[in-house]
Amino acid sequence: MNNTPKHLLLTLILLLFFRNTFSQEPTDCFDSVTICGNSNLNLNVNGVGIQELLSSNSCSGQENNSIWLKVTVTTNGTLGFTLTPNSTNISEDYDFFVFGPNVSCDNLGQAIRCSTTNPSNANLSSNTTGMNATESDTSEGPGPDGNSFVKQLNVNPGDTYYIVIDRPIGVSPFSLEWTGTAEFYEPPTNQVVSNINLNMETCDDLLPFDDGLATFDLEANSTAIIGKQTNTTVSYYENESDANIGEAFSLGGIYTNKRNPQTIYFRITNTITNCYTLGEFNLKVNPSPDFNPPSDLESCDNIEDGDATNGQTIFDLGIITNEIIQGFEEQNLKVSYHETLDDAESENKNLPAEYFNSVPDSQEIFIRIEDPFNPDCKIITSCYLIVNPIPVANDTPLIQCDENSKTDGLTLFNLTEAEEIITGGSPNRTIQYFLSESDISSDNTILNPEEFNNSLNPQNIFVKITDTNTGCTNTAILTIEVSTTSTNSTILKVCDNDGTEDGFYNFILSDASEAILNGLPSNLDLKFYETYQDALLKTDPLPDNFTNSIPYSQTIFARVEINNGCYGISEVLLEVLELPNLETEYETFYCLNLHPETLTLTSGVIDGLPLDYNYTWSTGETTESIIVDSPGTYTVRVSNTLGCFKNRIITVLPSNTATIESIEVIDASENNLITVFVTGDGDYEFALEDIDGPYQDSPTFTNIEAGLHTAYVRDKNGCGITEKTVSVIGFPKFFTPNGDGYNDFWQVKGISPQFQANSTIYIFDRYGQLVKELTSLSSGWDGTFNGKPLPSNDYWFSVTLEDGRTFTSHFTLKL
Repeated sequence: MNNTPKHLLLTLILLLFFRNTFSQEPTDCFDSVTICGNSNLNLNVNGVGIQELLSSNSCSGQENNSIWLKVTVTTNGTLGFTLTPNSTNISEDYDFFVFGPNVSCDNLGQAIRCSTTNPSNANLSSNTTGMNATESDTSEGPGPDGNSFVKQLNVNPGDTYYIVIDRPIGVSPFSLEWTGTAEFYEPPTNQVVSNINLNMETCDDLLPFDDGLATFDLEANSTAIIGKQTNTTVSYYENESDANIGEAFSLGGIYTNKRNPQTIYFRITNTITNCYTLGEFNLKVNPSPDFNPPSDLESCDNIEDGDATNGQTIFDLGIITNEIIQGFEEQNLKVSYHETLDDAESENKNLPAEYFNSVPDSQEIFIRIEDPFNPDCKIITSCYLIVNPIPVANDTPLIQCDENSKTDGLTLFNLTEAEEIITGGSPNRTIQYFLSESDISSDNTILNPEEFNNSLNPQNIFVKITDTNTGCTNTAILTIEVSTTSTNSTILKVCDNDGTEDGFYNFILSDASEAILNGLPSNLDLKFYETYQDALLKTDPLPDNFTNSIPYSQTIFARVEINNGCYGISEVLLEVLELPNLETEYETFYCLNLHPETLTLTSGVIDGLPLDYNYTWSTGETTESIIVDSPGTYTVRVSNTLGCFKNRIITVLPSNTATIESIEVIDASENNLITVFVTGDGDYEFALEDIDGPYQDSPTFTNIEAGLHTAYVRDKNGCGITEKTVSVIGFPKFFTPNGDGYNDFWQVKGISPQFQANSTIYIFDRYGQLVKELTSLSSGWDGTFNGKPLPSNDYWFSVTLEDGRTFTSHFTLKL
């Protein structure tokens, strides 16, 4: 409300449809629309945002499609309103809720006024609703309850209220008429005077130049709109709804239009009261000339101005013009060139079509482009005139050695050897060779410069150098000449002692340098090549560490140069000398028990005669063989007539016959065992009974029959055999005293005058009666008692051996 009329009509057009945006809308308390005097609102809203009405009113209402209003009054009085849907259809239903005074959005409390009456259900004749002076109730609804109006508010200056308008049913917009005596804050006003036009017009200066889009500085209008008002801001929007909602949709200052022409809405807001006023102005984009953006124009430096290295030359600006207007010839574009931007803006000091750049190497020039049908819209662009330097091209000689031993001054040249000097080492260069200067213009190149045969001595070759980055060229003269000097040949000999006797060896080629350069000037360079042609053409130089590719004997070639010219090519013979062929390691034994017998050691030579070699023994002897009588390590160096040698190592190991320390016997058992324990320097094997074997590595023998046995210990190294008799005690299980000569007597086996001679033997019948006492050395029991034969039966014995062992068991007498 304002100070002049007591009541103002505020029209709120509530257009409810889906809006594809994430920006804020006045569907929530925090985004409420501020109501001021003379306010006109046009809002696009939808939905409820955050549901804020649950349990906050006595009308059982909630948000369906809502708009929040914020009302601040400046005078005492009453505040009411009448809400009228645009459609008179009784089904168009609006509810409202009032919160306040002076509450915050995060603590609204309970509504002090509300109406959720449904006009159709209440059988009302009108679908209007609101607050007025005739009603006494403060809330009504829902559904058929009430008449859609409640009591108006009594307000005080500075009181602020939040009013929620909600449409639960229908689609109709509405108008809102404020009633009562209270007044609202005044909004700011548009201060633009009559002679100022806010509409903006510009040329299409963004590619493409025919789309009607350009950049505008919207804030250029802000000063005129605000005028002398204080506490006031201006913001800009694409439509009226965004302007009503406010800052969330603000465009900012620099803006590119989306349509041509296009209306822009501005919002003038009082920063203290938040009251605002809307206004609008138009944007228009006039077409600029359409053209192709020019490329930089490049040229190569040349001698036409008397200096090929000053970075200046003549440019044909028509090339740029053709590029600019290609495809736009029908526009009849006007194109001019200028040294400065100011000259281009003022169309001053046009450059000639054939222009000699004033700034060396790289100069920016400015281009003014006009469409004669729209001269107010011009385009100024620029490009660079770039002068690329010509490549370095140094004249140089190339000296080559005469081919083999010829002296005709003609030979094979590798012209590419001189490229490093000709180009000064510059990268990104291509080199072409020509026989004459006229061949350069006809592009008649020498096809194989790596293998070129001169026809004159000396002879000039014309060289064209091209910078592959810029295409700029230059020429030089290569003078080729055949040298008449020579160098020394030599031989490198080595013995094939690298561990593999195959005729190949890793030579240090620089070992030949001194002999090759002997007596020659001191400023020479030397490299080695596998073939003469490689040396002649300087292709595939060999490393200093080179293993010959042909076994035993190979000739390589040394090229001597002076100032990159050939001084001479010599031969280097690589010889790999064979070593003596002999058995390098040998092992034998010396029998200590045979000392002072001797042992003959030989040099081990396999090929040739003994007189073909020299011998040096570790004993100081120089014969092909030596005689020794003790173990040890003996070496002999065998050298051939070429001076190559090989060493033989002979290891003489000690050996000896065995000393039998003891023999362990496990006897009188089911599995009698004999184990022989020996000492000595030899490597021993063992046999039982037969001196000729068989022998075994193990000193233990199993399943031995009772009786006397001989154990043999043989040195594997041939030093002899040691033997010893051993007794194995055993008891026969039966005997047959029938006089047939087999098993006629029962006696303990293994007893002899040397073994268990003092043993005692008793034989008992099954009742324990002693029937025989035997001596250990007797023939045994014949099965009689007192001269009479005893019957077949089992009999018992008791034996006490000389070593103290006692055995008791039984045997069978069989007839």
